[in-house]
Amino acid sequence: MGIVVVRRPERRPPPAPPRGEILLESPPEVPETTSGGFTQVLTFMPMVAGGAAMALMFTAGGGGNPIMYVASGMFALSMVGMSLSQLGRASGERKLRLNGLRRDYFRYLSQTRKKVRRAARRQREALHWNGPDPDSLWSVVMGPRLWERRPRDGDFATVRVGTGTQRLAVQLIPPDSKPVEDLDAMSAGALRRFVRAHSSVEDLPIAMALHSFARILPTGDPGTVRDLVRALVGQLAVFHSPDDMRVAVCASKEWMAQWEWVKWLPHALHPEETDAAGPVRLMADDLRDLDRLLGGELKDRGRFRPGASLESLPYHVVIVDGGYVPQDSQLGADAIQGVTIIDLGGFTSATEEGITLRLEVLQDRFNRVQLDHAGKEIVTGLGRPDRLSFLQADGLARQLAPLRASTAKSGDGQDVLAANMTLTDLLGVADPRHLDIPALWRPRAPRNRMRVPIGLGGDGRMVELDIKESAQGGMGPHGLIIGATGSGKSELVRTLVLGLATTHSSEILNFVLVDFKGGATFIGMDKLPHTSAMITNLADELPLVDRMQDSINGELIRRQELLRASGYASLFDYEKARANGEQLAPFPILFVIVDEFSELLGSKAEFMDLFVSIGRLGRSLGVHLLLASQRLDEGRIHRVEGHLSYRIALRTFSSMESRSVIGVAKAYELPSEPGNGYLKLDTTNLLRFKGAYVSGPCATVAPDSHSGGEVVAVQEVVPFVTHAHPSLHELLPAPVEAEKPEKQPDPATPNEKVPSLADVLIERLAGSGPPARQVWLPPLAESPSLDTLLPSVLPDPVRGMTVEDQSELGRLRVPIGMVDRPYEQVRELLVADLSGADGHVAVVGAPQTGKSTMLRTLMLS
Repeated sequence: MGIVVVRRPERRPPPAPPRGEILLESPPEVPETTSGGFTQVLTFMPMVAGGAAMALMFTAGGGGNPIMYVASGMFALSMVGMSLSQLGRASGERKLRLNGLRRDYFRYLSQTRKKVRRAARRQREALHWNGPDPDSLWSVVMGPRLWERRPRDGDFATVRVGTGTQRLAVQLIPPDSKPVEDLDAMSAGALRRFVRAHSSVEDLPIAMALHSFARILPTGDPGTVRDLVRALVGQLAVFHSPDDMRVAVCASKEWMAQWEWVKWLPHALHPEETDAAGPVRLMADDLRDLDRLLGGELKDRGRFRPGASLESLPYHVVIVDGGYVPQDSQLGADAIQGVTIIDLGGFTSATEEGITLRLEVLQDRFNRVQLDHAGKEIVTGLGRPDRLSFLQADGLARQLAPLRASTAKSGDGQDVLAANMTLTDLLGVADPRHLDIPALWRPRAPRNRMRVPIGLGGDGRMVELDIKESAQGGMGPHGLIIGATGSGKSELVRTLVLGLATTHSSEILNFVLVDFKGGATFIGMDKLPHTSAMITNLADELPLVDRMQDSINGELIRRQELLRASGYASLFDYEKARANGEQLAPFPILFVIVDEFSELLGSKAEFMDLFVSIGRLGRSLGVHLLLASQRLDEGRIHRVEGHLSYRIALRTFSSMESRSVIGVAKAYELPSEPGNGYLKLDTTNLLRFKGAYVSGPCATVAPDSHSGGEVVAVQEVVPFVTHAHPSLHELLPAPVEAEKPEKQPDPATPNEKVPSLADVLIERLAGSGPPARQVWLPPLAESPSLDTLLPSVLPDPVRGMTVEDQSELGRLRVPIGMVDRPYEQVRELLVADLSGADGHVAVVGAPQTGKSTMLRTLMLS
């Protein structure tokens, strides 16, 4: 398992919870009944007059006329109706006015409800950001929030323990209103329901500050208790660096299996003491063993004081689950500053009530238990406890296992990027001389094909270059590398080529390596089975540039015809069908790497047409392009610039050149040490890295006894368990020198050249896979000899010499030379056919052109 150094970047500000208060308005009052005043008097005057007239009719003695009595009764009835209608009209106006007030108040409550719900949503997001669900901790490990909490942060050593109901962060202030009997009952009830429903928020994370308690005593259901403690430790390990937080376990042999996952946490490893399996795990069945392991960090600490500044670092969290706790144990007997003990069985000594947290943990809820001055328990319900199963905790711990904290003090991570790392370190190859090629070339998942590490990022993680096209999840297919003299450009290109060759078979990937200057960028790489063409020294032989252009153009046409004949639109579809069992021949990706392309275009500007063709057709034909140069000439590259997906800028000559490559001037500000650069994946993603190297000397391997050298003690493979193994020097026998024959020292040995890592990898890979189809055939520099033109020649008793193929005898067809066809990527014989009708052949040539040699060849053939 490789170790990955993680530099903690500057912490991003978390989402801000809502603040403030909302002053609620008072419900409307009931409208009072008011008299109509003079208007109402005028309304009732006709009725009064009518009543008086009717009275006069009765008192005047109408002579007992019945019609008069009927008229008087009807008049009285109409007068009473008019009175009742006036009273009903006043009551209707009051109800309409009250309904309008209610409608306005309900509209106000609806608008306020939206504001309150928005505040509750922000509160939930902020609390879930600080205390994510335990099931999602694995995703935090993969992101930039890993180990983000520092001792100076307010939430250091603060972890989530469950979910429950909390008050709304925005305070709802009730109004100062009149007595309730004067208010509209319906509106007042709506206000009460509003405040009751929105003054609290359900299912919010409940956090606990560990540095406020020296003892945490969880009781209740044993399985739920351990799930809760696992979730608590998981959050500590994800958000706190091993430099700032230690986790130790003291458990009996019966319960140690429940905590075995902790051994994978880097927080549970001793910073200095080691055994045969590596750093000693802070796990034991006797608390005295932890006293000894942690004694150096705890001996000068004072007594626990809640709320004290976190100066005693690292902070220690000790889990006690059935382990032996002697009376003289400093961890079990004392409350030490910067130490919190989670005691699952009450094995440690009691501490003051103010620094003790008692939790009653049941399957569906958990409560806080406090003791008053009389010892009576006061139970406060908190909510539902968090849970993390053993398998989830084990997976999370194994995810954290290879990570180690960086010692960076500043935000730029110079300590990580200052380290030099070889390609084999990134690939996890211990001995390059004994590469397990079948294992390295085993089939990969589609997302991992064409992906190779090229260095370390500023956060200590591996930086990988994925030359697949973006539609398949890659960064490619085409890219650009720019770096000034001494920036490590050639070394990065070598690392990329050898990394891809080490991890991909020649059936999957082939190279066309072009070096215009003919330097040492690709020296020795023609031995790789992946190399379809290696073309160098083009600057000295410019005609070769045209030949190379013909060869690569011919390869593009060949691939188009092959795909057309097979019935597939692209190489992706072809490989997909092949993976599904179709009987198709291997069709490897062709990676064309051109070093010093700017100078190539300066000498042959028309070569840009080939780059444009690859950029336009390469995506579907499986031809990828990488252009590398010391300088970027925007005037020449603008036609292909739109096809370049990823860009790498090492240290540049100017800030303007850096902006042209990656959009900012940062590449010009890089340190002078080779290998430092930036990888730009898209318009917003810019990644700083330090490239690995392959040109350094390969690490030597100690000789074994069969070679007559020293007998080297081999480290025994031991299981990685919770308890400590014997120390390494106790396991390894003392090295014994074997008897060596007397030998005079070889004066040449001290000056013997140590092979580089690149040489070792090339030598190991050479001949390991099927050779790549040759795209480039060197030009015919010398005339071929006659024996290479003729078929197999045998002695003959009659003719003296004859050919093995008897069908060629007497046909008057003889080979006289070799025809070179770079576009078709073939060579074929030039045959003179003397069996024509006239039978005449003319050989014409100026002096010193080989005319005589041609005649001799013709006659001998």
